[in-house]
Amino acid sequence: MTEDHLPHIPQTPPRFSATFDPHTAAEIRRAAATGIYDIRGGGTKRKLPHFDDLLFLGASVSRYPLEGYREKCGTEVTLGTRFAKKPIHLKIPITIAGMSFGSLSANAKEALGRGATIAGTSTTTGDGGMTPEERGQSRTLVYQYLPSRYGMNLTDLRKADAIEVVVGQGAKPGGGGMLLGQKISDRVAHMRNLPKGIDQRSACRHPDWTGPDDLEIKILELRELTNWEKPIYVKVGASRPYYDIALAVKAGADVVVLDGMQGGTAATQEVFIEHAGIPIISAIRPAVQALQDLGMHRKVQLIVSGGVRTGADVAKAMALGADAVAIGTAALIALGDNDPHWEDEYRKLGTTAGAYDDWHEGRDPAGITTQDEVLAARLDPVKAGRRLANYLSVLTLEAQTLARACGKSHLHNMEPEDLVALTIEAAAMAQVPLAGTNWIPGRNF
Repeated sequence: MTEDHLPHIPQTPPRFSATFDPHTAAEIRRAAATGIYDIRGGGTKRKLPHFDDLLFLGASVSRYPLEGYREKCGTEVTLGTRFAKKPIHLKIPITIAGMSFGSLSANAKEALGRGATIAGTSTTTGDGGMTPEERGQSRTLVYQYLPSRYGMNLTDLRKADAIEVVVGQGAKPGGGGMLLGQKISDRVAHMRNLPKGIDQRSACRHPDWTGPDDLEIKILELRELTNWEKPIYVKVGASRPYYDIALAVKAGADVVVLDGMQGGTAATQEVFIEHAGIPIISAIRPAVQALQDLGMHRKVQLIVSGGVRTGADVAKAMALGADAVAIGTAALIALGDNDPHWEDEYRKLGTTAGAYDDWHEGRDPAGITTQDEVLAARLDPVKAGRRLANYLSVLTLEAQTLARACGKSHLHNMEPEDLVALTIEAAAMAQVPLAGTNWIPGRNF
């Protein structure tokens, strides 16, 4: 048989190595050429078990649903009921996570305050101190007390409605923050007592304690400074949630904040973002178990964060045992971050709308993650605040819809029994049955 008469055999397209895929190879070449590790913002880009892997079991014959147009489903939440003389009362259980001035523009901080106030919830300062824009527009403002102590002063601390002692963050548990020199403007430098234009790295641990006993002392100091009026939160990155939450409660926290690895950050090493911490759905149940074992569930409130995007995410977090959630990246998108309106300018930066994560460079075309005065002026804080308020309203309505479908008259009445998982991994992490079975991997056989 001649070559012309050989049967046609289709060519199999070449396959990339699963270990050395194009991205990994490109990173190796970049590291070899520069000797510098990669820094970026945002959260993990790998696909991880998340709230999408859980489903609600809506009411049918064996459960009685509530009528959405006639029967109330409560959403209010009170935070800080353990020791604080003035607990925080919120209309909705969706709060704005800590994002600093420096990381964000002053207009963005003002917009967050405006939107949260319209919706009836709280904002959080982030590293670097309190701005008049945010304090002026936030009806309820939580003051973050971080290892860096940047911008920290007693006057502003006492102006806050609550204090959040930050031990760790989900995107970088065990690591400190970064703010590169191009974002340290005159104003940022003055607030943080730093030289202008010089890269800043925050400490990874507080300078005045080495363990939970010292944390207890610090919490008592903060209570005395504020006459026991302000709720004291303790925020931890999700890594060892049972023990971390238990120790935070032992140290005297009114509220504990648990941040999973899908949460974003302004800037850190990519190796942190992708390889440290655990997914939030794997962290909630151990945290709740710690509170239950101490007789403190619902007495010490649990706020969870890390990739919350929809009302379904809110409802699922609360069904797993949270009292409230916090959003960060989603709030920035609601303000206008990564908006396709600026696509041409994103392309000039070598990226595209929806993928822009070089927040540390301070060249955000949307005027949100920048200190450039021309860029920052693009963000109208009034209009952006209204967009955020609209988004928060939708999240709340979606969560109420699912709660009513499960026959619950308050978001806090949802429970793990209302959930099933789509995958074995999610079932094991969230400790709810695999859909169509009564099997919870690792618990029953």
